[in-house]
Amino acid sequence: MSDDESYELLGFDNVLLPVGDLREAVRFYERAGFAVGFRLDEAGIASLKVGGETPGLLLRQEEAVGHRPPPWPSPRVWLEVPDARAAACALTDAGIAPLDRAFSVATGWTVEFADPWGNVIGLTDYSKRPELGRRP
Repeated sequence: MSDDESYELLGFDNVLLPVGDLREAVRFYERAGFAVGFRLDEAGIASLKVGGETPGLLLRQEEAVGHRPPPWPSPRVWLEVPDARAAACALTDAGIAPLDRAFSVATGWTVEFADPWGNVIGLTDYSKRPELGRRP
């Protein structure tokens, strides 16, 4: 691509999360409330739905990835939910411990959790700035 050419970012395709065991990862994320869009065990991948959007979280089995605590600082994927504090309760009820209590952010509340491979997912709401959310 020459200096005078540019490209346009159209949106997300998928966010890839490396996992050590695809079957275990799918079970974990189903407990966390995610629905499986598709699963191709022979390719070592599974797609998790995120709302009504086509892109999602793509779990990809990586042979060298073992169980590990989340590294800090760690990349994070935050997903919008209607109520982050209610999501924190639902995670706890499903046996998934949030990394901390729900915390206040500029737009509302957020709760984070980590999968067994250290991928950190944040669930955030727009309760303080509903006009910015998907459901104003």
